[in-house]
Amino acid sequence: MKLSLEGRTALITGGSKGLGLAMARAFGEAGAKVAIVARGEAALAQAAAETGAHPLQADIATAEGCEAAFDGAVAALGRVDILVNNAGTSQRGAFPEVSDSLWQQDLDLKLFAAIRLSRRAWAGMAERRWGRIINVLNIGAKAPPAQGAPTAVSRAAGMALTKVMAHEGAPHGILVNALLVGIIESDQWVRRHAADPRGLSFEAWKQEMAAPVPLGRLGRPEEFAATALFLASEAGGYITGTALNVDGGRSPVV
Repeated sequence: MKLSLEGRTALITGGSKGLGLAMARAFGEAGAKVAIVARGEAALAQAAAETGAHPLQADIATAEGCEAAFDGAVAALGRVDILVNNAGTSQRGAFPEVSDSLWQQDLDLKLFAAIRLSRRAWAGMAERRWGRIINVLNIGAKAPPAQGAPTAVSRAAGMALTKVMAHEGAPHGILVNALLVGIIESDQWVRRHAADPRGLSFEAWKQEMAAPVPLGRLGRPEEFAATALFLASEAGGYITGTALNVDGGRSPVV
């Protein structure tokens, strides 16, 4: 079965690297017109050159950045049929040590950006009676680890947001789902390896990280992107309100 997004438009946040870049490539190859949002100008320009996506430089951790990103996408694409709320960073810490400012930064980027952009996309999707919203979270949303604040909390809120929007969007043809990331080999994990003081080779480090994964390996960005493509396509037309683990079986929670 060939998954097609011919005639569709997509806005992907955090689209210059890692999973966002992989999704931009997959959606474009499936026929969609794609706009990608990121803060870094150089990485954004490189990603646009690689994928053919329209680059939008904005800080969506702010309300003004969300407005600029969405308006830019509509100006470039004409409309937004598919919204992928992917932007995020990995903020972790022991609960008593996480400051108010760090909590707020995390919520602004991971939760409020998804709220603001989805709200902007909603009216057009409802009018056309066709829309897809995909919220990229992580498996900590279902199984929060120790020292997982604030990421696990903001991602759990994103899962609740997904369910609320799915209920309200269904009568209007808007399907809303979440994808929960496990350990996918991306630039984020390259940075984590670089910060490990033990001096392990990347291959040895990957093997250690993959030890708790039943499939015995890290995921690949293109595997994640294929899952997102399925949900964005007509093939996923009877799926809404789900929070699907893309984690090689790692999470103890279904």
